[in-house]
Amino acid sequence: MAITVHCNIVSSEESLFSGLVEMVVANGELGDLGIAPGHTPLLTQLKPGPVRVIRQDGGEEVIYVSGGFLEVQPNLVTVLADTAIRAEDLDESVAKEAKAEAERQMKDGKASEFEYARAATRLAEAAAQLRVLQQARRKS
Repeated sequence: MAITVHCNIVSSEESLFSGLVEMVVANGELGDLGIAPGHTPLLTQLKPGPVRVIRQDGGEEVIYVSGGFLEVQPNLVTVLADTAIRAEDLDESVAKEAKAEAERQMKDGKASEFEYARAATRLAEAAAQLRVLQQARRKS
């Protein structure tokens, strides 16, 4: 049996995962993070992207997070996400349309600085959702 740590992934709306894991891989503010049992305590901000969870049974889950925080304690890894969606629940056509619309708004020279920043955020989130879908396809 592999060494494990308990992991919780929650959004503002629901708990998406709770269980023993061998590893958690996430997109931190300063780069990718691989969290295994025994990892040093840590608190970091997450960028939009995938959170990969390698369960105790060897199975893997991929969850999209729009941002949030990852906290590592000696016996617990917690992901607190603004928005979290399982990869299989993402809609590729909606993400592609959101990406295209954000790109159009950014190219249009009429957007205010605030509207441009909102479009850039939506573009980053849509691109991250598409990356999560690609990663989930490679996994299966």
